[in-house]
Amino acid sequence: MSEKNITLTNLSELGEFGVIETLTRNNIVKHNSVIRAIGDDAAIIKPSLNNTLITTDLLIEGIHFNLAYCPLKHLGYKAVVVNLSDIYAMNGTPKYITCSIACSNRFPLEALQELYEGIYAACQNYNIDLIGGDTSSSLTGLCISITAIGEAQEGKAVCRNTAKPNDLICVTGDLGAAYMGLQLLERENTIFRSNPQIQPELTGHDYILRRQLKPEARKDVIEILDKIGVIPTAMIDISDGLSSEITHICKQSKVGCEIYEERIPIAQETEKMAQEFNLPEIITAMNGGEDYELLFTIQLKDYEKIKEIQQITIIGKITDAENDLFLVAGEENYIPIVAQGWNAMNKE
Repeated sequence: MSEKNITLTNLSELGEFGVIETLTRNNIVKHNSVIRAIGDDAAIIKPSLNNTLITTDLLIEGIHFNLAYCPLKHLGYKAVVVNLSDIYAMNGTPKYITCSIACSNRFPLEALQELYEGIYAACQNYNIDLIGGDTSSSLTGLCISITAIGEAQEGKAVCRNTAKPNDLICVTGDLGAAYMGLQLLERENTIFRSNPQIQPELTGHDYILRRQLKPEARKDVIEILDKIGVIPTAMIDISDGLSSEITHICKQSKVGCEIYEERIPIAQETEKMAQEFNLPEIITAMNGGEDYELLFTIQLKDYEKIKEIQQITIIGKITDAENDLFLVAGEENYIPIVAQGWNAMNKE
C-alpha cells in the first residue's frame, strides 16, 4: 500500500453494503452449528448443550493503538485475539465472532481489506467463524469492536471469584514483554516525529515487538489443562498487568495472596530492554499488561500434574481473607500489591 502507483478506493464509492460485501465475500464458515452467518439481520446458530460464553472488546485509535507503528493486518489479528483470550480465561472454547468497524474517510477500502486479512488470519488460526458485524463512519479515527462467542462444558467454566486459601497461583508464559515492546515503539516513534531523517531502530527486538503487535491467546494451555484433568479454581487473562489481575481474583474471591518475586517469569529480552529504559524488570511484569497470558489458581492436590509443564509457572499462593496482597521479595520483605496496570478510564 506504500507504492505510489496503487489506486486506492474511497469507501463512499461503494457505500456501506458494498464495503461489507467486499470485505466478507471470501468468508468461510467452519462450524456446522452456524446455520446462517453474514447476509441477514442476524446470524443463526444452532444451540449446543454447553454453557455459552460471550465477551466483547472495543479498540479505539489513539487510546488502544497507534497506526504510526501498528500495521493494520496485525491490528486486525490482535483485535480478535484479545477477545478469544477472554473466552479461554473462562476455560472455554471460542466458536464465533462478530466484527464492527467505524472509520474516518482517510481510510480507503484497501486499508480495511488489510485489516480484515488479519481478522481472517486469526479466525483461521483459532478455528472460529466470523458470523456478523457492522460498519459505520467516524469523525475521529478507527474504532474496532469484536464480540466473541464460545462455550464451556457444564461445570467447567471458571470465574474469578472462586479461589480458595492454600490454592497455588500459576501463570503461563512470561510477563512484561508486550509492555517493553510498546515502550520501544513509542520511543522510536517520538524520535522519528522529531526528526524524520532518523529511521526507527528495531533490529534485534523481534520478541518484544511481536508480543505487543501480534499477541497470541493461550489456547494451548487450556488444551493441556483439559488433557491432564485440571480445572482451575479461578482464572483471568493478563490484559491489564499482573498486579491488577491478581487484585481482581483476590477481591472477588475475598482472599489474600503471596506472590514470590523470584518466581515471576520474565524473558531475557524483556529484562534487557527494561535495563535500557532504566526500569526494574519486576515493574514491567507487575504493571505492564497486554501479555494475554493466563493467571489462574489450582488446588494443592493438582500440583503433581502441572509441576513439569513448561508453559506454566507457579508464582505464589492464595492466603486467608484477613491477609493482604503481597509481593514477597527475598525472605522477609513483604511489599503490598497495588493495582497499577492499564486503566481504560485514565485521562493520561
